[in-house]
Amino acid sequence: MLGGLSILSLNAFSQEVTNNLYTSNNKGKIYIYWGGNRGYYSSSDIHFKGEDFDFTVENAKAHDKPKGWHADYINPTRMTIPQTNFRLGYFITDKYSVSFGFDHMKYVLTQNQEAKVVGDYPNKGSYGEVLENGNTLITPEFLKFEHTDGLNYINLELARHEDLSKYIGITNTDKIQLNVLAGVGTGVLFPRTNATVLGGERNDEFKIAGFGASVKGGLNLTFYKHFFVQYETKAGYINILKTPISPNSSEYAKHDFTFLQSLIVVGGIFKL
Repeated sequence: MLGGLSILSLNAFSQEVTNNLYTSNNKGKIYIYWGGNRGYYSSSDIHFKGEDFDFTVENAKAHDKPKGWHADYINPTRMTIPQTNFRLGYFITDKYSVSFGFDHMKYVLTQNQEAKVVGDYPNKGSYGEVLENGNTLITPEFLKFEHTDGLNYINLELARHEDLSKYIGITNTDKIQLNVLAGVGTGVLFPRTNATVLGGERNDEFKIAGFGASVKGGLNLTFYKHFFVQYETKAGYINILKTPISPNSSEYAKHDFTFLQSLIVVGGIFKL
């Protein structure tokens, strides 16, 4: 009888200690993070419309513009230049958070790729673009098209968080804690499109140009209650409805595509 009472007392004491840990609940906490990403994009049909041209580059390939491990990520005067991610979130319950984020990706139409171009434009063949097989070479003289400052996805997310610590034998989560998370998000695209079309005047300006939606999953490792490193994989859809490609406001490009983003961030989590 006494042995049973002792076990019950120990279990109750253990439960009380666990409940008193700072990391045992999240409701009311805020978190903030900063980091970098790599981006991968599906092919897309990019439609270019102007006063004397109207054509589409079909199945156009694009890539990101990574900077690698660089001091610019932590240099306050240059930290928006690389591909970066910022997020500020709030736990509405112990397991669910809402957050606002800014995914600064970069999108570059691959130069010197062979593509099919459908439509009309002046001075065909004068940009070194016409190939013998009837396809088009995307030369710099013919077309440059980038969202490099950048492909800015401004979004809201809802995420669920689960503590995996007990499954790997971690008991004092105030020292180290392993979490898994999954979320969904949606937002607007605010790209700065850098474009030169048919040798015309270069254009480079910010504009709200479309919308996006995304899902993500990740792992979070928190140290000493407040500091963490987090890895995420995010997949989504982006639709650029109309982005300027010249100083003439009537000339624009549009396209839609899917993306895959891989990011590593560092951050902090605190109670208000």
